[in-house]
Amino acid sequence: MKTPEPNTALERLYRESGWTMRQLAQAINRIGTEHGTPLKYQEPSIHQWLKGHMPKVVVRPLILEAFARRLLRPITHAEAGFPSPSNESNVHPSTVEGLIDLGRHDMDPSRRSVVRASLFSVALTIPNWPDVVGRMEAVQTGKMQRIGMPEVEMVIAMTEKVSELDDQFGGRHARPMAAAFLVNTVAPYLKADAPEEVRKAMMSAASDLCYLTGYMAVDEGIHGLAQRYYLKALELAGASEDHLTYCTTLRGMSVQAVDLGHGKAAMRLADAAAAASPQAGPRMRAFLAGQQAHAAAKIGDRSNSLTYLREAEVAMQKAESQATTFGSYNPSSLTYHVGQVRYELGDIRGSIDALEESDRLRHHSFKRNRVRYLSMLAERQLKFGHLESACETWTKAVEIYPQVQSGQCDQSISKMQASIRPYLKNRAARGLYERARLVTPAVQSI
Repeated sequence: MKTPEPNTALERLYRESGWTMRQLAQAINRIGTEHGTPLKYQEPSIHQWLKGHMPKVVVRPLILEAFARRLLRPITHAEAGFPSPSNESNVHPSTVEGLIDLGRHDMDPSRRSVVRASLFSVALTIPNWPDVVGRMEAVQTGKMQRIGMPEVEMVIAMTEKVSELDDQFGGRHARPMAAAFLVNTVAPYLKADAPEEVRKAMMSAASDLCYLTGYMAVDEGIHGLAQRYYLKALELAGASEDHLTYCTTLRGMSVQAVDLGHGKAAMRLADAAAAASPQAGPRMRAFLAGQQAHAAAKIGDRSNSLTYLREAEVAMQKAESQATTFGSYNPSSLTYHVGQVRYELGDIRGSIDALEESDRLRHHSFKRNRVRYLSMLAERQLKFGHLESACETWTKAVEIYPQVQSGQCDQSISKMQASIRPYLKNRAARGLYERARLVTPAVQSI
């Protein structure tokens, strides 16, 4: 019989606890008594578990609870070196446990290299709405008091604040903060006792925060991690029957795919988002159809692209006449999509006109996106042969750039430096290049 490998994950938790084996055994026995199943574990059992022998399935949650109480944070099966509970479909971690593991790796600087190594997957399996609606592991009550709507409102408010920081300054510093909030506050709330109405509202709020955290991971170019956050957002949106966040997340995944050049995947995701929202209001319809138009143009489907674009424009006109609101999708966003469609279909001049109009309409507090889209506009102006116009546009981006912390903005400015270098004999180009050097960290320069 093969000798088991030592459970190094459990050993790490044991060392962190500062307990003796006897104290750990006593803690597990006490929790067993609380659960109505008195236990009599002693040091030899602890020793065997550390050596790699697996505790009984019914005892593993008690071990996790003992460490969680000692270390004052949630502990998952994976963190203790235990397999996922067998009652989970496809032996994947439960929604909450998977969320904790995901967020903990993201907030821990020592694990950043592991997180960054995850790759974007075009073949990612996306759950359909009927597959996730209403599904969630059973409530796990414990020492925590019963939560109510004030806790839900706090999570919503926190998400709004993080979103504001991301819009203004980029997600580099906001994402680890969001990950820590997910692990330390939101995950325990998801496991707490609550009335069904509150429980669903909390899952919906958590879904929205997962989507935002994934969006910020995209901003840093950590695309595999972003996909994992997006999948958690889909699970939680389905569990809470939150159609809006479910569709918004699918659309966000489509944006990620199209920006990475994966047109077919982007089209599949954009269509899935639209199909999952058959009764969308006009602004939501514009939000979805605009992305369908961009994805269709990316794969060269001119006819459908223009059809979706007209649909988005009609829906936006209706939405504006009703003065309804939906997130940040507005005429500036739609005009940006017009510019993207025109560019993909070969109309560079038309794309430039649309992006210029989009910038005029865009609220200038959205600094991160303004740097990105001004850079995109300048690239197309240069491609069209308008060097000095491009330099003027890039100068606006460079002026804003020091105020943001964003991987996408870093890439945009680095790309500008490479693009403008062949034109340094031109005074405008040389002035831009020298100005960029003053605000760009050396590591970012190409």
